[in-house]
Amino acid sequence: MTHVAQVLGHQAARQGANVRFAKTSRILAEFAGGHADRTWDKRMRELVRPDLLILDDFAMRQLSASQADDLYELVSERQGRSLIITSNRAPSDWYPLFPTPVAAEPLLDRLINSSHQVIMNGPSYRPNKRPKGPTTPTEPPQQ
Repeated sequence: MTHVAQVLGHQAARQGANVRFAKTSRILAEFAGGHADRTWDKRMRELVRPDLLILDDFAMRQLSASQADDLYELVSERQGRSLIITSNRAPSDWYPLFPTPVAAEPLLDRLINSSHQVIMNGPSYRPNKRPKGPTTPTEPPQQ
């Protein structure tokens, strides 16, 4: 899924779009830093600005109330702008990751009901990228 999102982002950039790709956990950490140093508004503007924002690995773990609020604000502010989300979970599995149904419903309603979902089933390509067996060092050529 990540690779497909990156390819779409690359194609958009080749057509002149401003694209930003980030892991969702990294975006949430940026927002947390913004709360701490009072730069949250600036950080939000930076994430709203791109023509296409790609959030990778969405819904990997339980969200705090602050993280859920930050995601809601981001999605709301980006309304009408392109957003790609990758996740290893089905959207129906996202609800329990939010602290309350009140926090989950408005965000997920915006995401799910106004999106095109591409579901990719099958094995990961990553096992094919692993090195095969132990490697033995080659001896230097005889001189």
